[in-house]
Amino acid sequence: MPNDELPDIGLGTWQNTDPERCARSVATALDAGYRHVDTAQHYGNEEHVGDGIAAASVRREEVTVATKVHPEDTGLGYDDVLGAAATSCDRLGVDYLDLLYVHWPVGDYEASETLAALEELVDRGTVGHIGVSNFSVDLLEEARAALDDPLFAHQVEMHPLLQQRELVAYAQEHGHYLVAYSPLARGTVTEIPEIQAVAEKHAISEPQVSLAWLLSKDNVVVIPKSATEAHITANLQAANVELDEEDIAAIDDIDREERFVERPGAPWLDG
Repeated sequence: MPNDELPDIGLGTWQNTDPERCARSVATALDAGYRHVDTAQHYGNEEHVGDGIAAASVRREEVTVATKVHPEDTGLGYDDVLGAAATSCDRLGVDYLDLLYVHWPVGDYEASETLAALEELVDRGTVGHIGVSNFSVDLLEEARAALDDPLFAHQVEMHPLLQQRELVAYAQEHGHYLVAYSPLARGTVTEIPEIQAVAEKHAISEPQVSLAWLLSKDNVVVIPKSATEAHITANLQAANVELDEEDIAAIDDIDREERFVERPGAPWLDG
């Protein structure tokens, strides 16, 4: 049965494409206590992620397995999405996906067609929950109107330099998860004075501060990517870090905005 809750911290696998390294990092993370693994067809590593899941000493049903369909890989038409889900299951070596996302609302994405296919997959038991990624509030509104099933998760870049206040508030209002990717701002969090100050105060690392700050927001979970055991373990420990109100306010007030993930047609580029 698909898992109905997302753990605070999951493992991101973007750019983790070396077969052995990828499988090892997934198995290491699961054995360390992670229970959410995020991949995508576009990452080119679903097979390796599946090998890691199989190698871990954790039962499949304990792991939330999430992947994404991409307009440039399979297309987002009705039949394309049905076929893409079957392909992902085969590559990952699983009978079902806990969570399937629309990776980007570009190309041949049409809410009525694409999301109808995801609902059909839920009805079949191939997919547990429906997710979208890189949407705007307007696109989320359109998706919710097109869906009979609830929207489970919205995955988007979020970190102290891109705080996504509108999308966080929307997730809280409508009861879905906001899954923060690139939560360490591609390593830039180590260079932010406000983060450095909080890290020194609590004798923890800057990445742990960033993750703890994100987790202080209701409905927000994080998927930092890492392939080394030390970083995998350190990231997981951030779930136990409690920042005080002063710490959170200092990070909330950071007066910078930097986006690290861009692509043609992204909703935030409209106009």
